[in-house]
Order: sequence, then C-alpha cells, then structure tokens
Amino acid sequence: MCASPLRFLRGGPPAPRVALLPDAVFFSRAVSVPAGASREDVVSQVGLALESLSPFPLAQLYFGYYWPAGADRALAYACYRRRFTVEQLAEWNGAEHVLPAFAALLGCGPPPATTVVLSAPDGLTAVRWDKGPVPSLVLHQSLAPDATEDDRGQARAKLVKSAGGSVKVVDVPWPPVPRAGGSDNELVFEAGALRSALPLAVAAALDVRDKADLDTLSRARSRGILLWRVAMGAVAACLLFALAEAALFGAGFWQKARLAKIAAQRPTVNRIMEEQELALRIDQLSTERLLPLEMISAASPEVALPRNPTAIQFIRATTSAQNTIQIEAQTTNAGEIAGYKTALEQTPGVQKVEIQGQRARDNVVSFTLIVTFKPGALVPAAT
Repeated sequence: MCASPLRFLRGGPPAPRVALLPDAVFFSRAVSVPAGASREDVVSQVGLALESLSPFPLAQLYFGYYWPAGADRALAYACYRRRFTVEQLAEWNGAEHVLPAFAALLGCGPPPATTVVLSAPDGLTAVRWDKGPVPSLVLHQSLAPDATEDDRGQARAKLVKSAGGSVKVVDVPWPPVPRAGGSDNELVFEAGALRSALPLAVAAALDVRDKADLDTLSRARSRGILLWRVAMGAVAACLLFALAEAALFGAGFWQKARLAKIAAQRPTVNRIMEEQELALRIDQLSTERLLPLEMISAASPEVALPRNPTAIQFIRATTSAQNTIQIEAQTTNAGEIAGYKTALEQTPGVQKVEIQGQRARDNVVSFTLIVTFKPGALVPAAT
C-alpha cells in the first residue's frame, strides 16, 4: 500500500541533530530525590552530589541528569571538560542536543530488573533498572580497538554480573539514532529493538553544555519549530488550493458536458412541449363548447337594466374566445351607456367590460360592447 502524500505533514518535525559523546569519559551516580521536590531542588541536589564525587569544581565539568517529574531519584553524570579537544568541541556547533550515548536510551521504559547493554567501538555500557523509570546503575567497560568477539563476550558477561539481579538483558548492537518524533515536544531515539522517547523538558536536562548556551539554543529551536509549522501550514494550504483548483477544473468539464447534452436535447423537448400544448388545445376545443346564447342572456339589458331594458338594443353578436362575446348595440340615450357598463361589471359572473367605437347618427348612438366572463361562470341552458 502506498504511503499517504500527507504523511510528512503529520509526522512532526524532522529528526534533530544530536551529538552523542563516548560513555567512557563520564562517571554517573543515582541521587535520591525527596517526594514533592521541584526541578530547581533536583538541580541543586545533583550539583552537590557531583561536587562531592569529583575532584574538580562544578564549573570545570560537563554534566547533565535524568529526572522525570515525580521520580524518587535522578541519574546524574559528568566528565572533566579537558577530556574534550577543541576539534571535538567544534563538532558540537549546530547540534540541538549533546549527551552521552547511554543517556539516549533512558526513555525506553523497560520493566524492572532489566539491564540494557549498549555496544560501541570503544567498549560496552550497561544500564540497569531495578524499579521505576530512572536507572539505578550505569557501568562501562572499555575495549581495545582490535578486541575480538570473545573479548566482547567476556566484557558483556562481566558487566551483566556486576549489574546483578537482572531478569532480562537487552543487547543493543549499535549506538542510538535520533528519529523524527510524533510531535515537536519529544526527542526520540531508536537502537536495535529499543525505542526511547524523551520529553523535551527532560531531554534539555540531559544536555551537558553550559546552561546559558542551552537557553540560547532553546530559543533558536523554538523559532525553528515555529518556522517549520508555518512552512508546513503553507504547504498544506497550497495542497488544498491545488485540490480545489483541480476540482473546479473537473467541474468545468462536467458543466460543459451537461450544457452540451441539454443543448442537444432542447429541440426534442421544444417539439414535445409544442405537441403537448396542441393536444391540450384540441382537447379543450373538443370538450368545451361556446355558449353564445348564454352570454347574450347574461349581458342583455333586461338583466343589467331591469328598470329601463328598452334603452339599449343589440344589433349583432359574435364570439372570439371561449368566454368573450362582442356585441354591436345602439341606444337613443347616450347617458345610459356608462350606467349599463357599470351594471354589467357588477354582475357576479362578469370579469371585464369594454365599450368601444361610440358613434352618433340621427339621435342614435351605436357602440361595440365586449364582455369577458369568468371561467366557469356560464352554465349551459337545459335542452
């Protein structure tokens, strides 16, 4: 199965640059920590313990310690600064973390009574956990560069015996390697089958460099993480924009195809609509009949002007629509036309009344009356 192209966005920052120092130059000691102690208390206790163990003042030592919050002890380690040459110190430039090789394995969290034996070209280092997350003992056995496998086997047996009480022994055949963590809040190492995850607050105390320099590096790392997040956010935004653009591009093709299909079907649809309208018209004409006599009766002066029905006389009538009749009429009293129109408009079944073409000759006024009835207002007369 192919990996997701967005996996690198979820994998956290890339692996940090770490300088691992040889274990042979460091001495270590487990320091008891009282319950409820703060990190400042632990730093003070570690400093006192190292000064009591070393013939050199603390200012002449490179030191660090491992103490997860709440643990009942801390593992402190240190070495004399002059054990490192100028060339070796120059290799630390640009490193985000500088610590002994065995310190990279302190976050592996093995079960109690476990000893981890770390192999390196210059020797073997045994780290033993009796209980809890902090080791109780760190031992190192130096070996010559030309040591044989038998020599290494004897040295390993000696270290395991010196550690004592080990139920499980884990061999790490090569030095730890930093890996990209699941987030930017932890430091991760892998060595053989072991995986060591150290929170940054704990990993910062493992670094052996001067604390002032570490503060400067910590601020630089924070800026780097911020820039990395901004860069990853920009990459994710660009990917989303590209996907949206591709979706719009595809939607454009789909829309063109849909419009082309509609245009191709439009003549057929128009023909079907015309045929349907024609069929409806034919059905209407075949099932509905004109009611000219009923319209003449409803518009007659006897109905509209019952008090003076002889004032207006119908001459000729024609129908031009289903509910409309056009009547040629005349009257000797032009004043009756307006009243006649008003009376017809007030008739319940009448929708509209129009008077057109009024003309007078020999005291007779002729006019055209157009009456439109409401649909369904007229009822065929009984045969």
